[in-house]
Amino acid sequence: MKLIIAYIQPHKLNSVKQELYKEEVYKMSITNALGCGQQKGYKESYRGVDIEVNLLKKIRIEIAVNDNFMERTVNAIINGARTEKIGDGKIFILNIEETIRIRNGDRGGPAIG
Repeated sequence: MKLIIAYIQPHKLNSVKQELYKEEVYKMSITNALGCGQQKGYKESYRGVDIEVNLLKKIRIEIAVNDNFMERTVNAIINGARTEKIGDGKIFILNIEETIRIRNGDRGGPAIG
């Protein structure tokens, strides 16, 4: 079992979701996030004062998958999010020790679905 965490551009969310749906991945959590990386932000002027904005809006997607879905999930995220420019995002893959479905007590792979 793996937990896939992806940070993507907000405007790429719909295309990432469509790619995930094509791969039959429907369960995910999506959160708004702020972050900085190689993009290094931008400068803007507010009421005559220069402000450096280095925390940019991102979308955080979390998907728990069984091992046989991991590669196709990662490829779907890459296909939906890639623009080949700095700031496309990152994907992190973590091992899940245990999963428990609260509703009926299922454990392990069946609890992920």
